[in-house]
Amino acid sequence: MKTYDLMIVGPATRDVNIDYTGIEDRSAGGAVTFCTPAAVAAGAKVFAAVKIAPEDKDIIDGFRMAPEDIALLPSEKTTLMKNVYFAPDRERRDASCPAQSDPIRPEEIPDVDCRLYHLAGLLYGDFPNELIEFLHGRGLVSADAQGFLRHNEDGKLCFHDWEDKLKYLPYMDFLKTDAAEAEILTGLTDREAAARQLHAWGAKEILISHNTEMLAYDGKDLFTCPVMARNLSGRTGRGDTTFAAYLAMRMTGADMKDALLYATACVSLKMETPGVFRGTKADVEDYIREFYNG
Repeated sequence: MKTYDLMIVGPATRDVNIDYTGIEDRSAGGAVTFCTPAAVAAGAKVFAAVKIAPEDKDIIDGFRMAPEDIALLPSEKTTLMKNVYFAPDRERRDASCPAQSDPIRPEEIPDVDCRLYHLAGLLYGDFPNELIEFLHGRGLVSADAQGFLRHNEDGKLCFHDWEDKLKYLPYMDFLKTDAAEAEILTGLTDREAAARQLHAWGAKEILISHNTEMLAYDGKDLFTCPVMARNLSGRTGRGDTTFAAYLAMRMTGADMKDALLYATACVSLKMETPGVFRGTKADVEDYIREFYNG
């Protein structure tokens, strides 16, 4: 049986993105959609378990993976997301969710040999608590905090603290938040302080994304790495790309510092082009030599 470095689990989406000039783009999205190619490019053996309605199977056809490395987890509906951006840097946006997919249940997880299970969530309710417990019993677990903080309230997206965080943060071998999510979880605006608090609550290795830099902390070492993107036309999927590249590097033997450098360079390169990351590991290494080793 093939052994995978990580399984990326989560709902894919139909996205409508409207930029600050009013130009509309329709595409497939979701954390699992952005995570998967970044992890594959970094050299990890990746399995993708994607929650969508069967009639939207064309979404997973776009993953460019071998059929045995991907599974469709059926849902009554596919998550629909709409993002309206207010500025060129895409930092401010109005996001809404007209439809949300069904929760992913433990019995749906494919029976494959996998070392790390990444919960690439979008909304509260994507991952029931019993799924976290089930995956913790099978291997390492990582998660994007977004999937536990962002609530779909009649189509409006609202952020609330994760009421079960003190119970389930200790299940997280890796945890990713952005700066705003870290503040929601900890009440702290300082990213280093927030990372230390999340570790104190049980998360073993934390990555916090920001538009200027990425930060990683494991209770002993703390590293930061600057974002060097020359433009932000591909801002959507920033955190997902970063974390997937980071996880892939960690699971294939890189230390924290090297994994963070690679992941930050990968997302810097990705943000210069709309869509998912379609480059190679060699492209990222060239980017590092040009922009980080000067």
